[in-house]
Parts: sequence; C-alpha cells; structure tokens
Amino acid sequence: MNLQLLQEVTAFIWQEGDMLDHGEYDGWLTLWTEKGTYIIPIDPKATDFENTLNYAYDDHHMRQLRVQRLIGGESISTSPQPRTVRTISRFRVLFDDGVNVTVRCAQNVREFRKETLKHYSADLVYELVRAERGFRIQRKLVSLINSDDALAGIGYIL
Repeated sequence: MNLQLLQEVTAFIWQEGDMLDHGEYDGWLTLWTEKGTYIIPIDPKATDFENTLNYAYDDHHMRQLRVQRLIGGESISTSPQPRTVRTISRFRVLFDDGVNVTVRCAQNVREFRKETLKHYSADLVYELVRAERGFRIQRKLVSLINSDDALAGIGYIL
C-alpha cells in the first residue's frame, strides 16, 4: 500500500468536500478536467450511465450551469440556502498507473434547511488524473445508498 498516495488523494477529496460545504463552487469547478463527468445514478447498481436515468450526468458545461443555478438564486431549492456538513471516510485506492488514480470512499452529508435535517449516505468513486499540482477529477460517481428517497429540491452538490 502506498501511504503517501493515500494521504494525497484523501487530502484532495477532503478539500473538495470542504469547498462544497462552504459554497466555493467556482473553485470547485477548477478541480475538474475539461472532459470530466459528475454522475449520480438513480439506481446505485447501475453501470451504464449514458443509457440509464440519472439524477445528474454532468459534463463541463452542465457543471457550470449547475453552479450558476446554485449561486444565482434562480433555483427554488436554494432558497433559503441549505447548510451542509459532509464526512468523507473509508478511502481505498483501487487503481494507480502513475497518471490515473481511482479511489473509492464513503460520504455522509447532513443538510439543514427550513428547520429540517436530512441525511444522505453514498459510496463515491473518483477517477483522478495527476496534474501539475495535485489531481484533477476525471469522473466522480456518487452512488446513494438511499436513492429510493428522491433528491427533490436538493440545493447543493453531493
């Protein structure tokens, strides 16, 4: 096990989570490769994301539009702005070829909005590409364990 790599990818993914919890969406957009995809399948067991229904299947353009909706106040789900705290744990490097790194981890997100606390748990799989200073996200797959509970009105990024 390469502990240095594990520490590096853990720090990168924790940074991404912190940025999302604090609404640093413009900075979050810079973490991605140009062709990166952000995927939240409805069926957590799905593998063919292009041919199945997803909560999100965002390319570069769609990620930008998602951020614009969140910060622009155009979405009913962002008023009032939800507060989130996420915990990311159980990191495991699944693949490393010196350029590409695949990491699986667990995420728990607590959302507080309109005096209601919601909880979402998910397995995350990141496909990362080594960059000049750290990593860039090529793909982020969010497989909710409670995907039967629809993500209606979510006003943030998982």
